[in-house]
Amino acid sequence: MKNIVVLVSGSGTNLQRIIDTIESGEIQNAKISLVVADRECYGLERAKKHHIENILIPRGKNFSSELANVIPKNTDLIVLAGFLSILKSEFCENWSGKIINIHPALLPKFGGKGMWGHHVHHAVIEAGEKESGATVHFVTPGIDEGEAILQKSFEVTAEDTPETIAEKVHHIEYEIFPKAINKVLGN
Repeated sequence: MKNIVVLVSGSGTNLQRIIDTIESGEIQNAKISLVVADRECYGLERAKKHHIENILIPRGKNFSSELANVIPKNTDLIVLAGFLSILKSEFCENWSGKIINIHPALLPKFGGKGMWGHHVHHAVIEAGEKESGATVHFVTPGIDEGEAILQKSFEVTAEDTPETIAEKVHHIEYEIFPKAINKVLGN
């Protein structure tokens, strides 16, 4: 059984998707051993509801070192699921190849500092992009610079708003996140 640690900052919809796909068997031979949040959020409540160990480590300059101290040694994969804090280079390097993130755009476009949530969707519209989507990628010290594991796109229409793009992105995230986790775990 592979051990997954999930990092969250918000409502935890992608965490819930991971929980559901583990329970359904779509993600095979894995369990979530720990959920860590960097702020009070509903993601922690989702973990509690499913009897998953969970910890709140408030954001701050020591966050990465405090996180390193609570991650179980037998962790096979760290998954950033709507996690907004930036991890220190040393942490990323120590977990190289075992830490992934989902990004609400087609990287390498619309990645980097400040490119999260609605900011990404506004940027997509402002740039006149004809497509957007989601990317699951490895986490490296450079923000959103890690190798893509899986991407899927959709057409952006003239009628799209940041809100409609966000909804389309969520559907794609729910589809590709479990597939990417299976791929990285070798399932």
